Amino acid sequence: MVLSKALEAHVESFISRLKRRQIVGSYEVAKETAIILRQVVSTTRWSDATVLIQIIKDLGRRLSAAQPKELAVGNIVRRVLKIIKEVVRGELETDDIMNSGTSEESDDGFSDDDEEDNEEDSDREFKSILAQDTNDNADHTNDAIPARPKLQTESSMFNLLVDQHSDNVDYSAKSYGMKPLIIQEINEEIIADLETVYKGIADQALEHIHANEVIMTIGYSRTVKDFLTKAALKRNFQVIVAETSPTLQGQEMAAALAAVGIETTVITDSAVYAVMSRVNKVVIGAHAVLANGGLVAVTGSQMVAAAAKHHATPVLVCTALYKLSPLFPYDIDLFNVCVTPDQVLSFSEGTLIDKADVQNPYYDFVAPEFVNLFVHNLGSAPPSYVYRLINDNYDSEDTIL
Repeated sequence: MVLSKALEAHVESFISRLKRRQIVGSYEVAKETAIILRQVVSTTRWSDATVLIQIIKDLGRRLSAAQPKELAVGNIVRRVLKIIKEVVRGELETDDIMNSGTSEESDDGFSDDDEEDNEEDSDREFKSILAQDTNDNADHTNDAIPARPKLQTESSMFNLLVDQHSDNVDYSAKSYGMKPLIIQEINEEIIADLETVYKGIADQALEHIHANEVIMTIGYSRTVKDFLTKAALKRNFQVIVAETSPTLQGQEMAAALAAVGIETTVITDSAVYAVMSRVNKVVIGAHAVLANGGLVAVTGSQMVAAAAKHHATPVLVCTALYKLSPLFPYDIDLFNVCVTPDQVLSFSEGTLIDKADVQNPYYDFVAPEFVNLFVHNLGSAPPSYVYRLINDNYDSEDTIL
């Protein structure tokens, strides 16, 4: 894979910021990944989709390896790969239609006399076949009923449900008109969609937030903030925010909600279970949504979701479709990311640090059984339907880059 000097410098800068966690958050990571991949499609030299797909996959592995916890990188790479394959299929189908139309026009050169002769020949063949079938039926009237013929092909239920478009597609076919189409699709389906994702989720707020309810949330999430702000335009409700120690993102969230006139109360993380009995609904954000319907969210989300399940309180997760990941959480501990413990115990207290093992988790894994509904930018779905959303957005061949 050969990238231009300017593009290679952009990629290295992005990788460096990912490793140092100077760029954090699914939205910023996804947007910059989409811009880089668009530049790759535009500036690299390729004559067929096979070369382009390999270039995108190689770059996707580099970006994902820089920060494996930022699953949005791999999600955008898979989305671009699906767009490339869809464009290739459309191009090949268009070529097939044009070729078939040309062949039909060439076949229309027969004269009327030839068509009449062909019709007479086909009538004679049909009558002879019909007479032979009648005689065969008369001879075998008293015979036993023949056994049911076997199916010519066998197919499992999985093959019936899986999209079969990619089986017979030749991605190595030369096509020089795909580049502008792919760039246009990336702009419209990914980059433009990222710009409107918050509005798409917030517009559904009135369907889920009702008057005089008590809503609990944790941490700071722009998606949840816009969701609650939109509901507050026509509904009066109260919000309880867990402070999310030691980052204190909950205090920032409470200040933002109070600024738009929402009655907001900040509580300590240890008081979540005690207050949950008064809560009507829990609304949280997500860093990533995994294939089984579980999610990676800010630390403390697992505690809030578990308390909500104990009190039979519904849990709503506001998330965008670009956060859906086809990865399955075989090892849950991989998603419980820990960062520097300086916010918990300062390095200046050296004598105490030597005697204590301090962990500062940044993300929590929330199991799917703790979630009632995902609210995304195109609608809503339960955790059991996440697999279908993933199948619609990604190609099954690109699950592992």
